[in-house]
Amino acid sequence: MARPLPTVPGLPALRPCSPCPASPSHRPSGRPALPSAVERHGCGRPAAAAAAAGGAVVWCCSPRRGAASCPPAGQVRAAFLRFFEERHGHRRLPSAPVRPRGDPRLLFVNAFKPIFLGTVHPRSELAQHRRVVNSQKCVRAGGKHNDLEDVGRDTYHHTFFEMLGNWSFGDYFKEEACSMAWELLTEVYEIPRDRLYVTYFGGDPSLGLSADEECRDVWLRLGVPASHVLPFPLKDNFWEMGDTGPCGPCTEIHYDHVGGGRNAAALVNQGSPDVVEIWNLVFMQYSREVEGNLLPLPQHHVDTGMGLERLVTILQNKRSNYDTDLFTPILDAIHKGCRAPRYQGLVGDADVGRVNMAYRVVADHVRTLCVCITDGIYPGFSGAELVLRRILRRAVRFCSEVLQAPPGLLASLVPTVVEVLGDAYPELTRNANQIKDIINENETAFLSSLERGRHIIERTVQQMEPSTNFPAEVAWSLYGSLGFPLDLIDLMLEEKGISLDSAAFNELVLEDAKVRGRCLPGSEQGNTNTHLDVHSLAQLRSSNVPATDDSPKYAYTLGQHGHYEFSPCQATVLMLYRDQSLHKEVGAGQRCGVILDRTNFYAEQGGQDSDQGYMIRLGQQDVLFPVESVHLCGGYVIHEVTAVETLRAGDQMQLFVDEAQRLACMTNHTATHLLNFALRHVLGDSTEQRGSHVTAERLRFDFDTKGHVTVEQLQQVEQVVQDLIKKNEVVHMAEVPLTLARRVQGLRAVDEGYPDPVRIVSLGVPVESVLTCDSEAAMQTSVELCCGTHLLQTGSVEDLAIISERQLVKGISRVIAVTGGQAKQAREVGQCLAMEVDSVSLRMKQRITSIPEMQNLSKEVGQLTQVVASTAMPQWQRKELQTILKALQRTANTAIKKLELQQAEKKAQVLLAKYCNQPVIIDTVPADSLSILMKVVNQLCDKSPGSSVLLLSPQASGEVLCACQVSKNCLPAFSAADWAMAVCTQMEGKAGGSPVVAKGSGNAKGSAAEHCCSQSWSI
Repeated sequence: MARPLPTVPGLPALRPCSPCPASPSHRPSGRPALPSAVERHGCGRPAAAAAAAGGAVVWCCSPRRGAASCPPAGQVRAAFLRFFEERHGHRRLPSAPVRPRGDPRLLFVNAFKPIFLGTVHPRSELAQHRRVVNSQKCVRAGGKHNDLEDVGRDTYHHTFFEMLGNWSFGDYFKEEACSMAWELLTEVYEIPRDRLYVTYFGGDPSLGLSADEECRDVWLRLGVPASHVLPFPLKDNFWEMGDTGPCGPCTEIHYDHVGGGRNAAALVNQGSPDVVEIWNLVFMQYSREVEGNLLPLPQHHVDTGMGLERLVTILQNKRSNYDTDLFTPILDAIHKGCRAPRYQGLVGDADVGRVNMAYRVVADHVRTLCVCITDGIYPGFSGAELVLRRILRRAVRFCSEVLQAPPGLLASLVPTVVEVLGDAYPELTRNANQIKDIINENETAFLSSLERGRHIIERTVQQMEPSTNFPAEVAWSLYGSLGFPLDLIDLMLEEKGISLDSAAFNELVLEDAKVRGRCLPGSEQGNTNTHLDVHSLAQLRSSNVPATDDSPKYAYTLGQHGHYEFSPCQATVLMLYRDQSLHKEVGAGQRCGVILDRTNFYAEQGGQDSDQGYMIRLGQQDVLFPVESVHLCGGYVIHEVTAVETLRAGDQMQLFVDEAQRLACMTNHTATHLLNFALRHVLGDSTEQRGSHVTAERLRFDFDTKGHVTVEQLQQVEQVVQDLIKKNEVVHMAEVPLTLARRVQGLRAVDEGYPDPVRIVSLGVPVESVLTCDSEAAMQTSVELCCGTHLLQTGSVEDLAIISERQLVKGISRVIAVTGGQAKQAREVGQCLAMEVDSVSLRMKQRITSIPEMQNLSKEVGQLTQVVASTAMPQWQRKELQTILKALQRTANTAIKKLELQQAEKKAQVLLAKYCNQPVIIDTVPADSLSILMKVVNQLCDKSPGSSVLLLSPQASGEVLCACQVSKNCLPAFSAADWAMAVCTQMEGKAGGSPVVAKGSGNAKGSAAEHCCSQSWSI
């Protein structure tokens, strides 16, 4: 009979469940049980009820146990956290957000990277951590670790998962980390030991790394059979968080789902669903440098990660993560909201109609959406936002087409996700309504696009010849205009048994990249489809084709929840333009310019990029004409499109702008006005705009300046802008007669022709107020003549960071700035790099007597200088860090030179004592570099002016360094350059210099160096 476990006063006891073969009978005496770690009653009663009844808490991991006895996921998570917190003294921290903070070189969240690198500020809270435990939210759907395409196809891949982790920062290492892990798995969770296999790093000769026998021996001492301790190479058991940065060998713990006494060692790391990795213990010992070499970290650290989903699968006696209580409530909610059969866990060919795959996709993706939106990542058009947009649209597609669910199913699952995860991550509960709103808005937009896309694909397939590829131009319109991910297009086509013409599609991608890459205005003049030539303009006017009414481009409002609403616009095709000539008709597949009677598209002008979007023919919703650029010429707005089908004058079209791209341009254009005002406010009224360029990504502003903008002035400019943003001023816009507008005091205008009437944009002050006679309102705010599109309130800018400032020519400066989330990220990056610079500064102040150590520090300063120069961060902070780094580089160079001189002087003293002013001195001396060897020669000649000196220094690499100097008494008969050349030639090397001093190198082959020395007298 199993003996009772120790108890902790006030908490229910842990006891093994006697019928369960997984219960260990070998727990060492004297080791306390985890207090209330797993609070589960063996009969399946709620834990609270069991505790109240005085019942014991048990774990059971036996396949013979029923579902009622399985521990809930919440208790599994809690057991992990409490085990390390209460039994092993770890500090419990909340999960970091899934959005990476501060470090442009890090693909995924790792809040402790500064500790691993030693760059953490010594006075920061982070620096005080020694042992930490948490449950970290993780997303893998882009970049190096990308599981998106596998999600749904099997039962264990996820885009979002929870990583249970414990860390040690210079505290414990391999022995303790492995021991804790083994204790938790076998004694707390009571997982059968014979089902566990551990792997360790088997070494890599190419990197000079031997096998991690220390780790292997730890596992053997813990009682793991040798047949269950397995070595694996670099790709399996050496962990790196990116191309550079902290890394080290790791040991993984794998679980055999089958068991039964078999030996499953051959299935470890072979992709078998029966033997899966559950825990990875990483021993941070090295830092991967930019050159690819490994340098030891100053301190050893431990970073472990165990996927909660896989652990719960084991403890709940399941074979699929989706069968655990982390997913079953969501799967049940999906079933209630759709018309599909209940989830059965089928995969592959058995999953007819991919219904079960759809369940898994939706259940996984809605978890990811909830976590990302809560952490400030919203579906968008670049970076993490683009990845999330793809995830949302993939989920919507499976909801709509496979599960046949009505609109709104995805958002209706949010309360269930919050119920499952909310206790662990309370921020989900606080943001539940916002999550639902964002999902609903994006789902509504995509469902419309999805329906159009489905019709487009079906209609195109019907018209295709048998055994042909799907046309690339149609796929491009889906990809570029409706936002269909390419993999989704491939999946839809795969279901119909056809494939995409990938080669033609890639050509369109390259062509689009070239179009987007145009930077110089002159390069666009050669576009024969969007820039009307003089003859075509005359023909349009003589044919009484009216100028385009583009006033609908200003038709947008600020709706609920602060979201902008853009109205579609109906228009008629008046003329088509291609190859510098006007046409009434353009065939399918051709690129052309479309002239309409009216448009809501913004044409490139006033320094603002043109809109993008698409147009559809009325009555033919499944024919999409992507609008790639828009230009204004002679009053006519030309929309550059690729005709998917024949396009004719007279066609009735409905126009849709790319709202995200338009809104980004509006944000940056309004921010440009704020910046213009702030620059004049800080630098003086003489500061005049010279030019600007606004894109969805950033803004550029050129202006007159009397000198370089200082760090303090850059900070002041940003502060003025941020104050205006916080005030959330109303942006007033109105068209007024040009003559009246020019009377406004303090009006900002560039030297260009303006239309009449002209549009005035005023921040915070109504236009009628600034037009009042003798009004000075415009002197206190930003008032500009501007045809661009703007926000309706300044608060939507959120933030602005100037990330570049330089003088183009004397008297004219250019600044580049970003707004919103990009500005926030730039500031986080700046803080991260500032901490790294502080760390280097502290190490530079230490007394370093080793030349290689100082050279490494100098190299680190150089690398950091390059990162600071090339990374998007506040320019004022970049300048501050560059000043510090420049001084550090000088200090390092001076220190290296001083150490080399000291070393050279010592070596010269030894040689001087040895040779006593002999006329010729030839010898070999150890020297780390040719620079040091040359200094030894110089020192020796200074102390013995009548001596001619040649020194050789064999290196570990086989190279032999050579340096020499000839006494002035021997010139011109004796030349240092000839001497060095003669010696180095015999060593199959090269040399060069002057008659007085020379240096070179060669190869040491046997006694070649000694031979050269002996022959040198003949020169």
